Amino acid sequence: MHFATLHKTLCHVVGMTALAILLTPSAQANSFVHPGALHTQADFDRMKSHVAQGAQPWLDGWNRLLSNNHASLNWKPRPLAEVYRGKDGTHGENYATLFNDAAAAYALALRWQVSGDDAYADKAISILDGWGATLTTVGGNSDRFLASGIYGYQLANAAEIMRGYAKWPAPNFQRFQQMMLTIFYPMNHDFLTRHNGAKIDHYWANWDLANMDSMLAIGILTDRRDIYAEAIDYFKHGGGNGAIDHLVWKLYLDGLGQTQESGRDQGHNVLNVALLGVFCQMAWNQKDDLFGYEDNRVLRGMEYIAKYNLGNDVPYTPYHNSDVTQDVISSASRGDIRPVWELFYNHYAVLKGLDAPNIRAFAEQVRPEGGGGNYGPNSGGFDQLGYGTLTFTLDPPRKAEHQAR
Repeated sequence: MHFATLHKTLCHVVGMTALAILLTPSAQANSFVHPGALHTQADFDRMKSHVAQGAQPWLDGWNRLLSNNHASLNWKPRPLAEVYRGKDGTHGENYATLFNDAAAAYALALRWQVSGDDAYADKAISILDGWGATLTTVGGNSDRFLASGIYGYQLANAAEIMRGYAKWPAPNFQRFQQMMLTIFYPMNHDFLTRHNGAKIDHYWANWDLANMDSMLAIGILTDRRDIYAEAIDYFKHGGGNGAIDHLVWKLYLDGLGQTQESGRDQGHNVLNVALLGVFCQMAWNQKDDLFGYEDNRVLRGMEYIAKYNLGNDVPYTPYHNSDVTQDVISSASRGDIRPVWELFYNHYAVLKGLDAPNIRAFAEQVRPEGGGGNYGPNSGGFDQLGYGTLTFTLDPPRKAEHQAR
């Protein structure tokens, strides 16, 4: 029986006890790098070393983290049993509690890794344990699938950073893993499989990307190679707008690639930068190079978005799907600022030495990147974990080569 069919049958027939047995991580995927979602141990070592030396721009990135109240020991987690995003006519929306706590868990985990102060680890664990023991439902209207994707990948990343912490009891960590597998992953899988009952091209790319991010992060966190592979396969071959050939759907001779939400608005177009970067970076840390897939197709799309949002002209081809026709590129929210550019700049320009002038310019404009709470109080300011100047800045190639010797 196919996993998804068996999963659904167990949910309805034998309940969560049998489901927990089914979803127990197996030995099939013990080859994962840990920590290995957005950051590896080498990344944390680099951050810690440079901050201790007062080196720039890491120090500026570190100070941006310290100034954010989500990274404070005064943070008060508020785990809920039921989270709702989107008005369903019955429940009130309360999802801001979750995205604030997810941002805090990540910020505190980073602060622990760089400072070595266990007080921040303990606070991060208190947030993760609270949600792991309490959350039972993510609901609402169709927007619930944005919650399952965005907050799923964020919680999984915070937990992946903390997984090796000696004072996180193994049963509690396993309970958190199980929560991710029984609440978030089924929603990710369902959305990418059924798209809420809509046509395959109905939902914008960011909906797919969010759920792909969560699926990939959960696969890493729970050592589930099958879940990880499902997400990678969707990136390469999926039918929805988050698959790379549908996201960067039109290639131009000047090296740019038009993206699926370009005719919608630039706020969502830049959100695609955030969500696609997370996906590629997590895969990279597991030795899968999606940044370079199909001759750097991702780079072409990100350069297109960066160039237009920096105020420059880009080519545009009218976009059509089952629901819309967009004859011109949208100027709505043009120049939208999100902390998403350091990741791409450091991978393509610093690590690989490729030409990425527009990504570089945007990274310089936003640096040092903040995190949740630095870009407004609403959900858009928390769609990305941020702090990329601290976390993704790499040593210049010559220095890195010298250190390797």
